[in-house]
Amino acid sequence: MVYEKDFWDNYARENESRYNEEFAKFIKDLAISLRCNSVLEIGCGTGIDLRLFPENFSVSGVDLNDLALDMAKKQNSSINFKKGSITDLPFDDSSVDFIFTHKFLNCLNDEDLKKGVDEMYRVGAKYIANCEMYDPNESKTEGVFTGRNMLNRWKDYKVKIISDVDMHEDIEPEKIRFTLVKKL
Repeated sequence: MVYEKDFWDNYARENESRYNEEFAKFIKDLAISLRCNSVLEIGCGTGIDLRLFPENFSVSGVDLNDLALDMAKKQNSSINFKKGSITDLPFDDSSVDFIFTHKFLNCLNDEDLKKGVDEMYRVGAKYIANCEMYDPNESKTEGVFTGRNMLNRWKDYKVKIISDVDMHEDIEPEKIRFTLVKKL
């Protein structure tokens, strides 16, 4: 996995300006409505999407960036932040009820995305949500994927597709696709 520390350090410093309370509420309310007790965000950055979860939830975030994790831990001491990669998640099999990603998967190459989907499936106990930039053809611009088609990525796994729709612009103003699967 290619990791550009300077890029991600700058991203972490600017992450607070990206806070979208409507998205954070949506994810929290979804996990609660699905009767989940534990949640994991992969590529959590400074943890802005995890802030609204209640104390009775087991909340975790994984990221590779030390600066982002330090910032996250200072702002959210009740959340379990771990350094880790989507290709090798530091969690036991079927140990997290609800796993999600948010505008992260287009940063991965195809091989790392395949490994990452394998890992989400391995760690997930109930539900996995991918809220990602969408491109049905997964085109590249300057070596970066403009979007992902997660519905196609989940077709080879034992999952039930619950949802695969564009998110409403009031929740996420960018062109984000919401794909929710239930592990069988």
